[in-house]
Amino acid sequence: MHIAPFDNQNKPIVDAEDGLVPLNYFNIIKLTKGETFEYAVPGYETCVAPATGTVDVEVDGASYPDIGLRTADVWDADPEGVYVPTGAKVRITCKTDATETFIAGAKYDKVLEPFDVRAADLDIVQYGSDETKTHRKIKHILGTKYHDTVGRLLVSELFTVGEGGWSGFPSHKHDTDRHDDTGEMIETRHDETYNFRFKPNYGSGLQMLQREDGKSGDAYHIVDGSTVCIDKGYHPCAVLPGYQMYYFTILGGLSQRSLKQYFQPTHEAQLHTIPGIMDMVAKFK
Repeated sequence: MHIAPFDNQNKPIVDAEDGLVPLNYFNIIKLTKGETFEYAVPGYETCVAPATGTVDVEVDGASYPDIGLRTADVWDADPEGVYVPTGAKVRITCKTDATETFIAGAKYDKVLEPFDVRAADLDIVQYGSDETKTHRKIKHILGTKYHDTVGRLLVSELFTVGEGGWSGFPSHKHDTDRHDDTGEMIETRHDETYNFRFKPNYGSGLQMLQREDGKSGDAYHIVDGSTVCIDKGYHPCAVLPGYQMYYFTILGGLSQRSLKQYFQPTHEAQLHTIPGIMDMVAKFK
């Protein structure tokens, strides 16, 4: 489902128990200097990640000052964030002239400990190539290194490298917990939510959604600020030539945090043509 950009007035874009992606939560908070925002999401662990600007974050009394390094847009610097345990009370205070802050969440019933993620703590992977039109960089805010301290939530930022190209290819899905005949997990149920940005901001792209291999699917015209919710199906996306694309990514697992992607059989052979793609797959596990 595509949600066109709109003024959400600091109210959730994807709320708890969403009908399409119930394992996800997503809000965008816009504040000016000195303004504050408070929230708690019962049943969901969350991550506070400024898109631009700097904020102080308090989580049940624990303080994490000066989160966020960016000024004009998401290309300015590396991301930072704060992990918020399930249901915790959070207070966000704007430190710069203005801030735009993402709040990402995943359904989880246990309460863990909060912590901050600074730029030096990021897990960064770059793969693909200009020749294969798949060149991109991924900055994991809550990636594999936090498996022991986070419940079900994966949070990352994905960038096309250069101008134009594909992301999320070879086409894959992760909409059911599924095992092979030996009992090995070959796919996991992870609901997914994206928020897209383009540089220049009048750029745009395409989000595909193919429910079944070999059958036609849907396509959405994505623009700066578009939100896309993925409940099931194969879902590559692309940016027009001459533009850069970014998308903030939220993954919430049903039964485990590690993501097991199932690649579309029609295009699976492409795994052997894209440099570094298996490193990318490993970083999402």
